[in-house]
Order: sequence, then C-alpha cells, then structure tokens
Amino acid sequence: MNFLKRRPHLLILLALVVVAAVTVTVVAVIQAYKMDTLSPREERDRAASGAGGPPGQVDCAKAKCIALTFDGNPGEPTVRLMDLLKEYKAPSTFFLEGRRIHKFPEVVRRMATDGHEIGNHTWTHPVLTEVSDARIRVELERTERAITGITGRKPTLMRPPGGSTDDRVSKVAKELGMAQVLWTVTAKDYQTDDSALITKRVLDGAGRDGIILLHPLHKGTVPAMPSILKALSKQGYTFVTVTQLLAPAKAEPGKIYR
Repeated sequence: MNFLKRRPHLLILLALVVVAAVTVTVVAVIQAYKMDTLSPREERDRAASGAGGPPGQVDCAKAKCIALTFDGNPGEPTVRLMDLLKEYKAPSTFFLEGRRIHKFPEVVRRMATDGHEIGNHTWTHPVLTEVSDARIRVELERTERAITGITGRKPTLMRPPGGSTDDRVSKVAKELGMAQVLWTVTAKDYQTDDSALITKRVLDGAGRDGIILLHPLHKGTVPAMPSILKALSKQGYTFVTVTQLLAPAKAEPGKIYR
C-alpha cells in the first residue's frame, strides 16, 4: 500500500532525472557547436602576410582549392577509391579508425605512398565528449601508434567522431600534438546508398577552400566518386590535403579547423 502511495512520486522523480539527462546532452551538443573554429583560408592568409605561396606546393591563395576527406577504416573499397583519386590527381586526407588498421597495412602504406594525408579518427569511434579524459587519450594514442608503425609518420591531424568536441577533447588533442579537423560539407552518405543524391549533396555544398566529408565504406560513396571528381575538376577545383589547404600556415595542436 505504501508503495502504491509512493509510486507517483517515484515516477515524477524518474521523469525529472530523464529531463535532466536530456538537458545535459543538449547543452553538450550546443557547446560543441559553439566551440571556436578556424578557417583554413584566414589562417593561410594570416601566415602568408603578403609572401608568396609555399615553394613546390599548390598555392591555395591563387588556386581554387578543395580538400576531400574520408573517414573510416581502410578496408575494401578503399583501394578502388584510391585508384580513382590517382586518376584525377586528387591527393586527399584519410581519417582512419585504428581497430582494423592492422588488417590492411598494405592499403595504409599505399595511402602514404600515393601522397595522401593520414589522420587519426580514434580507435573505436566513440563520441569523445561522452567519455573520460583517459579514454580520449587511449583512443587517440592507440590509433597514433598503429598509423606510425605502418607509415613511419606520426599523424598531426585528428577528426573527432561525429564532429563532437569540447574543451576536454581539445586539451588532450593538444597534449598529443594533433589539430582537430571538422568539415564544411557532408554528403550524409551514412544515411543513403543513392550515389546520385550523394553527388548532388557534395556539389551543392562545394566551395573554394571547402573540406568535404565522405565515408568510403558506405555502399553509395565510391560509386559516386567518378561523378564528384569529374564535376569538381570541370569547375576548376584543385584537390589538396588539409595540410596543403592550410599552407603556409601549420595546423596548431588542439585547435579546430573548418
């Protein structure tokens, strides 16, 4: 009987707990979007200070540059994607999850050999704003070791899964010597297998100094790439890595670029 009398109070308490949890989550998301981000164009122009472009590299102050970036593990169909990128002379940036890197070392080595940039996308793809500082560090350090062990090059860029970042993520990234890279265009290829729609979303959002986000392992993405690469080439874009897009500026560890 006492339980029945107390039940409404328990339900109200439970409802308040749920509301509080939802509120905290919403605030965290809003805070992530309010984080200060740096524009590659502004950073590049500030570093140039009237000087010429970087020697031996594309000068994105003059060229119409765009950066293709790909998130995920290096499994099939990444090789087919790299064949297309080579055909269109499109150096890109791959943000790799670490947990399957050891299964495809030859693919990762080819990325480096072909002139692509390799960044860190954590070990197991958690939402970093929802895990402890220690977990953030482990996720990034394990992937860093895996990439360095195969390529001999330590990644200096990382992409937080889902773009979720905050001051804690930034602090750990800075301590590990990695800048954070978000994006200006996403095809949301994780929501559709429609290659025509993926192509349209990329081309509708593309702009000079843009950073495009794609996921090779989703079924519609690689089939969309010939149309995307052909259209952007016809529009006069020069494909560059994120580091090339910033040059002569250098990505600063812990900072967020978009």
